[in-house]
Amino acid sequence: MPTLDVTVIADGLDHPWDVAQAPDGTLLLDERDGGLTAVLPDGTVQEVAADFADLFATGETGLMGLVLDPAFAQNRRFYTCQGREDDDGRSVAVVAWTVDGAWRAATRVADPLLDGIPVNERIGRHGGCRLRVDPTGALLVSTGDAADPDTAQDLGTLAGKVLRVDPATGSPAAGNPFADRPGADPRIWTYGHRNVQGLAVRPGSGQVYAAEHGPDRDDEVTVLRPGGNGGFAPHGPGYGEYVPMTDPALPDVLSATWASGAPTIAPSGATFLDGDRWGAYDGLLLLGLLKGRGVLALRVADDGTLLEQFRLPEFEGTHGRIRTVQLGGDGALYVTTDDGGDADVLLRVTSRP
Repeated sequence: MPTLDVTVIADGLDHPWDVAQAPDGTLLLDERDGGLTAVLPDGTVQEVAADFADLFATGETGLMGLVLDPAFAQNRRFYTCQGREDDDGRSVAVVAWTVDGAWRAATRVADPLLDGIPVNERIGRHGGCRLRVDPTGALLVSTGDAADPDTAQDLGTLAGKVLRVDPATGSPAAGNPFADRPGADPRIWTYGHRNVQGLAVRPGSGQVYAAEHGPDRDDEVTVLRPGGNGGFAPHGPGYGEYVPMTDPALPDVLSATWASGAPTIAPSGATFLDGDRWGAYDGLLLLGLLKGRGVLALRVADDGTLLEQFRLPEFEGTHGRIRTVQLGGDGALYVTTDDGGDADVLLRVTSRP
């Protein structure tokens, strides 16, 4: 197995949620309680000024997923997902931004691009929200169920779903499975989810994998397909913390590639390693673990069947909770911790044969 070199490239962070690498090598990251930071190719770490006056940050909800537009080199556009509070109340929304060439300031250009995602207004539980771009160029948005037992299976709400939208307009992407179903929101791509916090597109295949938090057992990783049902359907009284994560009796249920069993380990960000530089690790699906405190590696077959699982030794007992793992455009792995108290870091991980 290769040895991994792990280097801190930014510190003093507080719950950094996501990270993306621009074509010029700059890394852009966000923090749950608000704020954007750029790490320039020369190592300079600087604040990116941005307006988060409407941010709703409570519990698990705040400034969450971040992804660059596929045409970022031309339009300098990127997207964030955040809890939002305004005169209409509280919700989760996707906002489109542009950033200046010096990485000093970001400006909202579609505010919001997509809104109306329900949020748990009291404690912010199960707010989602990961953003990624699929091979067609559509924007994928994972949403939590807001800890409401009725949302995941309801095609009339955006909670407990993976959405697929046009990043230019926020309208439903072409080919979405529920576009013609009465009562269904046409932006929905998959449904029946509890709280998807990781999305990863498998290089060369177009497969999209979701990493999702389970109730009292069975966090899951699942290959998504259009119209698929994640299978979470809690029933009363209450929210249903002890129901199965996936009910096989439901229609269009997606079978999990991997499940944690008990106890849960809370997988968050997910990414595939890709490239000869990773040696025997090439092709692995990595998961950042919050409760489990580390990085889990999964080897999956072409059809999504689990072949192997193990934890990366370099993250055992070293960096605490891991929020995001993301392969950069330069082929390195970038990792954010989630320990809070301004003690969090952004890590760069490379492979040494």
